[in-house]
Amino acid sequence: SPNFFAFFAGNTSGPSILGDLVASGLGTQGMLWATSPAATELETLMLDWLAEMLGLPAAFLSSAAGGGVIQDTASSSTLCAVLAGRERAMAYRGNEQGVSDRLTAYTSAHAHSSIEKAVRIAGIGSERLRLVDVDDGYAMVPEALVAAIRADLDAGLVPAFVNATVGTTSSLAMDPVRPIGEICRQHGIWYHVDAAWAGSAAICPEFRHLQDGLELADSYVVNPHKWLLVGLHCSAFYVADRAGYLRTLSLLPEYLRNEASASGAVIDYRDWHVALGRRFRALKMWFVFRHYGAEGLRAMIRDHVRLGQLFASWVEEHPELELAAPVPLNLVCFRHRDGDDATEAILERVNSTGRAYLTHTRLDGRYVIRVNVGQADTEERHVRALWELVTSST
Repeated sequence: SPNFFAFFAGNTSGPSILGDLVASGLGTQGMLWATSPAATELETLMLDWLAEMLGLPAAFLSSAAGGGVIQDTASSSTLCAVLAGRERAMAYRGNEQGVSDRLTAYTSAHAHSSIEKAVRIAGIGSERLRLVDVDDGYAMVPEALVAAIRADLDAGLVPAFVNATVGTTSSLAMDPVRPIGEICRQHGIWYHVDAAWAGSAAICPEFRHLQDGLELADSYVVNPHKWLLVGLHCSAFYVADRAGYLRTLSLLPEYLRNEASASGAVIDYRDWHVALGRRFRALKMWFVFRHYGAEGLRAMIRDHVRLGQLFASWVEEHPELELAAPVPLNLVCFRHRDGDDATEAILERVNSTGRAYLTHTRLDGRYVIRVNVGQADTEERHVRALWELVTSST
């Protein structure tokens, strides 16, 4: 629905649906190059195309030391990054009993819950995940990260993983990628950048400054299934050093041995994530990119950002409403000046009409309404209709 302004939209498009239909019809098992050379090589090409469209560092290209892979969601991508950080910190002995007991991980207090889930699964544990303080714009404070790392080092612990978020879920806060990366380089910590939603905006050159410093990252994730019209599941996960990354996840049972893999000249994507079996997901990326082109996708994102900024300007002009966070792109967080009850009443009245759907979060303990303009078919008329619903409810 073009009136879906909640969460971050899981978009799709006609070309993506057609790509999925073809993939389903082919029934490809893409776990190895040998089981489907076309699925493997198209995926490599699509991840390179996407990296170039987003202006990502050259290290993330398959022609360099790194490369990309399609995961199901950013949660899986984050888990793989945490596992890679764990193994590198423990000299690839992280699976030995007791070895990981001293590891620590760090992220913003406003980062996605998938970070905590990943450190739990990886055996680091929630109690050793440090939630670093944020500034007035809800972005991580680098000095606070330094203090947390130093405290853990002094306690005999081993910092293994740092996550920076480009566009937090609650408020689209932008952690400072470069300063955090410099800290990670200094201490040899695996540095992951989560740009699941907002990273897609980098397809527009004018928004790339929001993730300046990516060349310092060990891994990066962006979800084409959120803001680039590719349907679920399609999370693009990149690493800067694939050889080190593959040491974490590679296992080779006898029944998977084959001449092509043994040659070292091909990519076997089953080594790049937790799953073994995999669909031909690159087809829907190819259909979408060929249909819309980079310029078509840029036009959609620029329009969503324009509409988000327009909605923010209306909030600023309204005597009873106020912005609750900066608006760098298309997510607007606002509240009623009379407090939580008045703000919650607006959301409940809007949603009760069935004409639009909003969700909330809490910032500094206060109830806040989120308006995310990012659904594929949303136009200015839909945003204006939403504003009328909001103001008729104040």
